[in-house]
Formats: sequence, structure tokens, C-alpha cells
Amino acid sequence: MVAVRFKAGPPGPGGGPGPEPRWVGSLFVPLVRINPKISVSVVFVAAMFMNIMDITIVNVALPSIGRQFGVSEASLDSVAVGYLVSLAVFIPAAGWMGDRLGSKRVLLFAIAVFTGASVLCGLADSLPELVFFRVIQGVGGGMLTPVGMAMLFRTFPPEERVRASSILTVPTAVAPALGPVLGGLLVTDLSWRWVFFVNLPIGIAAFAFGLVFLDEHRQPHPGRFDLPGFLLSGIGFALVMFGVSEGPSRGWHSAGIVGSIALGAVLLGSLVVVELRTSKPLLQLRLFTNRLFRSTTVVLMIAVAAFLGVLFVVPLFFQIGLGLTALQSGLNTFPEAIGVMAGAQLASRLLYPRLGPRRLIAGGLVGVAVAEALMTLIGFGTDLWWMRLLMFALGISMGQVIVSAQAASFATISNADTGQASSLFNSGRQLGGAFGVAILTTVLAAVGTTHVIDGRSVPDLRAYHAAFLTAAGLALLGAAVALTIKDADARATMVRRVARTDRPGAEPSRPRPVADSAA
Repeated sequence: MVAVRFKAGPPGPGGGPGPEPRWVGSLFVPLVRINPKISVSVVFVAAMFMNIMDITIVNVALPSIGRQFGVSEASLDSVAVGYLVSLAVFIPAAGWMGDRLGSKRVLLFAIAVFTGASVLCGLADSLPELVFFRVIQGVGGGMLTPVGMAMLFRTFPPEERVRASSILTVPTAVAPALGPVLGGLLVTDLSWRWVFFVNLPIGIAAFAFGLVFLDEHRQPHPGRFDLPGFLLSGIGFALVMFGVSEGPSRGWHSAGIVGSIALGAVLLGSLVVVELRTSKPLLQLRLFTNRLFRSTTVVLMIAVAAFLGVLFVVPLFFQIGLGLTALQSGLNTFPEAIGVMAGAQLASRLLYPRLGPRRLIAGGLVGVAVAEALMTLIGFGTDLWWMRLLMFALGISMGQVIVSAQAASFATISNADTGQASSLFNSGRQLGGAFGVAILTTVLAAVGTTHVIDGRSVPDLRAYHAAFLTAAGLALLGAAVALTIKDADARATMVRRVARTDRPGAEPSRPRPVADSAA
């Protein structure tokens, strides 16, 4: 292969030297400088969108996959569980890998693995093949979020973290709501294979853009790879995730489920002992001694359980309970995404600097609880515009929770510990989502989604209403925990105007600090 050298670009402003060349693969190309805040945001949002949408879009395709491969509905659980277990194994290691190998290199590798595995999933000829490729997909997905989040929060200084958090709400809000709509269209008009192929253009675009424009970052002394920590965390999280995900369908009294959760808990307990005795642990569990990081991580874990649990139940409520199509279900769910984005902007631009994370997170979770509780009033004859309004209210409340928790969590975390903190933060969020779905699914099964009237089985909406009330209770629990947050700890992130120093000739303006909030 011949390397081609391009000359530097035209002279810069004032007759100064033009941009220096940069290696991209085996070619020298002119360095087109983009603000790192923009480049990191573009790549991370695209990767997160692809990763999050994949979970909901695949669920829509499962019945078609079952018919294609001639397998039972129960066997299809492995398509989702294999991915979730693989995520749980690699999320804890992602922070160290980014610090040691370089965050750009690891993020691009994760995007390439996820995208390539998506194509292989679409080409699978049997269910075992599909599950195997989903596990590989989870390897990439498990590294995407922690490494990308660490890059984002290293790029944005503390006073701009709320802005960075509002960026993260785009994939978090849109992807879960868009997945069922897009999945329904693809499965109906093309085939189930396209729910995987749709990741290809997004992945290629994100990889190419990141290859050219992302900056590399490595920590100078990340330490050796902590193999005991990796084995204990990977196997422990995987067993717990498997048990929690499969418990509702196999039964919580099943020997396999009880054994999986018990053994996983023992391994995670051993992980705590081992990591606290290791000088360079894979997971910096001592970060939980930081009261702001501890409180926000626990709150977001509970909030995600209440939020994602409902997002799992609502499509079932629409399709099985009310008899809507998958496309109608997705369209009625989509106001949640609009609400999250609106709530994120409201929080980042107006409320967070004035109220601080403590009141905003607690108030947002109370709003989540009220919206979920009012869903119990929706019945067969109710105008669905009321449900759409509640979905919007749920989104606008949760948007403020997500932005505030993410902005505050890393306020007192050093740059060197950001990668490790991101792994812990995302491990908690992943477990929270799994627990939320498991708890609400168990409620549905306990109450029963059907009952017999005049000799025929009909949907029983009381099961869904009970699940909505349970989710509301989780949200209120999160609101109570949010009261342990101290606004004074997050004061560095509570500024009303951020200095603009990236415009040529601009005089930097000093951020306006807010008054000290009550601790």
C-alpha cells in the first residue's frame, strides 16, 4: 500500500501556518479542526442511538424470527438475554480499556464490532447463530456507553456538564420510542433481517466521522489489567442479569434462577472485597465514598427502573391490552421522546442552574410518579389522547431527572477517575433497567393479563394498572433518595452562563455563579 502525503491546508488567519497533516489509517489527510465538543457529541450520540434503539427494535421482530427458524416463543428470550448478559460482562472493563488503550481507539473498535455483528445477525441462518452474533454485538455495546460518556465529560468542563447531559437525552429519548415504529415498518414491508441491517449506515457514518475528527486520550498510569476483578465482575453481573431477566418467565422459585442470582450476588460480594484490597482495581469502588456520585448513581438506577419498566409495559398495554397494532403502539408512545427532549432543554437552560440537582431530581421523579399513577385511569373507552398526554408528561419529568443526575454525578470526580466512574455509573443504570422490567413483568404475571368473561378469555387491564402503580412507587422511592443529594457538592455545574472562548476575538465572559443552595 502506498501512503499519500497531502500538503498542509491554506494559510490560517493573519497569514499564519495552515493546519498540520494527520494520519488516518495509512494516509496523511489535512487536519480539519472541529471543536472537540462537537466531534465527541456527534459520534457518541450516533453510537448511543444505534445501541439503545437496537434493544427495542429487535423486540418487535421476535415473532417473525420465531416463525422463520421454527422455534417456540420461549426460546426467543435468548436473543435478548444473550445481548444483555454480554453487555453486563464488558461494561465494567470498558473504563480501564479506554484509559489504557485510548478512548478514541476503544470507542471506534466498539462501534465497528457492534456494526459488524449487526450485519452478521441479519445474515444468521439459525437461532443459535443469531444468539452468538448477539453476544458479539453486546461486546461492542458494552464498551460504547462507558467510554463515550467518559470522553464527553472529559471534553465538557464542569460548568458545561448540564449541556453535555442534555445532549445525551437525544438517543436516550428518541431511540426507545422510535424502535417499535421503525421495527414495525421494517418487519412488515421488508423482513426481520432489516432491524439489524439498519445499524450499518449509522455505524459506518459514526466510525468514519470519529476516525477523522476525534482526539485520542489515554491516562498516563492506568495500571495493569485486573483479571480477578474482571472475572468476578463479568461473571457476577452476567449471572445477576440473567436471573433478573429470566425470572419473570421461568419463575422466581426456579432452581436455575435462584442459583444464578445467589451465585452472582456471592461473586459481586467477593468483588467488593478484592477490589478494595487492590491498588489498581478494575472498578474503583472507593468512588462510592464520594457522596454526590453515590447518591446520584443510586437515584438514577431507581429512576431508570421506574422509567424503562413502564416503557416495556406500555407497548404490551397498547397491543395486548387495547388491541392496537405495533405501529399504532409506537406512534402513541412517541410523545414520551418529545417530552424527554423538552424536559432536558428546560432543565439545562433554565431550571438546573436555579434549583440545583436535589430539588430538580426529586421534583422530576414526583412528576414521573404522578404520570404513571394516572395511567391507571386509561381503559377501553378512554380517548387515547389522554394517554399521549401522560406519555409526554412522563417524558418531560424524566428528562429533567436524566439531565440533572448525569450533570451532577461527575461534578466532583477527577479527570483521571472519569473512565472508572463511567463504568460504575453505567453498570448501575443497566442493572436498574433490568430490575425495572423484571419487577413490572412479575406484577403482570402475578395479576394476570387475561381473565374469563362469558366463557372467553379477554384482556384484563388491571394487571397493567398494577404495573403502572408499582412503577410510580419506584419513582417515589427515587425521589426520597434524591433528598440525600447536596446541591453544594454540585455547585461547579450550576452556572447560568458559560464562557464562550472558542470564537476568534471574543472576550470571554465569566460564568455567573448561583447562590449557595441549602445543603
